[in-house]
Order: sequence, then C-alpha cells, then structure tokens
Amino acid sequence: MDLKENIHINKLPKHVAIIMDGNGRWAKQKGMLRAFGHENGTKAVRETVEASAELGIENLTLYAFSTENWNRPKLEVQTLMKLLVSSLKKEIKTLQDNNIKLSAIGNLNTLPKKVYKELHEVINSTKSNNRMTLTLALSYGSREEILNTVKEISIKVKNNIISPEKIDESIINKHLYTQNLPDVDLLIRTSGEQRISNFLLWQIAYAELYFTDVLWPDFKKKHLYEAIIEYQKRERRFGKTSEQLS
Repeated sequence: MDLKENIHINKLPKHVAIIMDGNGRWAKQKGMLRAFGHENGTKAVRETVEASAELGIENLTLYAFSTENWNRPKLEVQTLMKLLVSSLKKEIKTLQDNNIKLSAIGNLNTLPKKVYKELHEVINSTKSNNRMTLTLALSYGSREEILNTVKEISIKVKNNIISPEKIDESIINKHLYTQNLPDVDLLIRTSGEQRISNFLLWQIAYAELYFTDVLWPDFKKKHLYEAIIEYQKRERRFGKTSEQLS
C-alpha cells in the first residue's frame, strides 16, 4: 500500500519545519567532497517541497543556512552560496507551476549581494502564490532572532509605543522573523542527530519532534509521509489531560 494513503488529510500539520542534516556525511560515505552532498541535497529539497504541496501542507520551513554555518571552511560557504543562487534560478518554474510562495527568514543582510538580489527577485515573483508558503531560514539563528525581538520591543517601551503591561505572546510573535507564520506543528531532523541546533526555539514550543537516521540527500517523499503518519498518531495535549481532549 502507498504510504500516502495512510495520511489523514484533515489532520495535516499546518506548519512543518525541517533541519536538513547529513549532506557532508552522505558525500564522505561516497568518497566525495562535501559540496557533492550539498548539490544532491537540492534534489531532496525539490522532492520534499513538491510532496508537501501535493498533500496540502500550508507552510514548510527549511533550515538552509545557520548563523553558525558562516564558521565553516570558506570554500564550503562559497559553494553553498553559489548553489543557493543556481537553485533559486532553477526552481522558480517549479514554484510558479505549483503555486508556491517563497519567503525567507534570518539576518538576510549578511548574505552576499548576488544571493540577496536573487532571493528577493524570486520572493517578489512568487508573492501572489497561495497554495503553500516555502520559507528558507538563511543566516538564521533563533537566539539572535529572540535577542533582536527583545531589543525592538525595549525600544518601543522606551518610546512609549508599547506599555510593559501589554507585552504578551502575541506582541512577541509580531516582532519575530516568523510573524506571518503559525507555530510549528512538526519538526523533522534528518541524519540521526537529536538536537534543535538553534532553530525556531520559540516557534517549536509545542511542536512534535521527529528524528530520522536518513541522511538529507536520501530523504524522499516516503520519508516525509512516514514523519506525518507518526505525527498523526501522537496525542497533542498542549498541557491538558487526555480526558480533557476527549
């Protein structure tokens, strides 16, 4: 039986976030350079994006490049940035054909000018699409995001734009990079690592976490289906008891 048939369409997560891990190890296993793993990882991105749109998932966020990734060897960073530009150019047709809106979160001003320009061109050309929002987390770090949020709110308090008594979760949400996205329902991490790595710390407060040993370049539609089927088996209580939910 096709795994897709086991998915309940009325119980889909509204927001899936993925930590795409394992490109380097995948390449190493094959005796290739890490860049080869990153290149093959783009195929997994395409397959996952298309599968998510086909299922009807409204929001998909991919951890593409963290603030910590700038510390990697210079050649690898340059390769990743070139790959990002070429991927954006190649995938724009796929995004348009599938009615997918592209968005990006992170400290985007730190991206190379060419990457920044290409990224915003694709964002602008897909802004009217409404089937699914694909968000790339680029030069993204959750602690930096939260720190910036605290600073912005502090300035508004200082200038009497917001009173301290009025600060609640909704105010914080409005100042995060993800202000236009719902909280994450399902967080997937590939490659067997079981940590969050400074990704959407505020937004995953009640997310279901799913870890798989599959290295990212090997991640296929069936692996996404497996994660969603597992998600749908879990009882999401949000602090309540099982009895309260029934």
